Amino acid sequence: MEVIVGLIVQLIAGGAGGNIIGQVAKQFSLGTTGNTIAGAVGGVAATWLAGYIPGLSGLVGGTAAAAAAGGLDIGALVGQGVTGLVGGGLLTVIAGLVKSMTAKA
Repeated sequence: MEVIVGLIVQLIAGGAGGNIIGQVAKQFSLGTTGNTIAGAVGGVAATWLAGYIPGLSGLVGGTAAAAAAGGLDIGALVGQGVTGLVGGGLLTVIAGLVKSMTAKA
């Protein structure tokens, strides 16, 4: 259950990050749908990668005690939300750069 909730948090936060970047930096915008999709993918990917970085793995991984008790680790969900938000924005910028570079060619 915690895995599904975490994935939903990552997808929503990533989509929000993509749309925020699309609004703030219009040159990177892929449109609302594109920003949401790129952001959601970036949110999940960034959280997955953060799990392999020493020091960040505990932030996004949760605790075994919370999982064993059948509860949710709120700290881990917040960490997943933050990494999802940042990762979603970052992947949207990268995709926007690629789009603008290919449009000029």
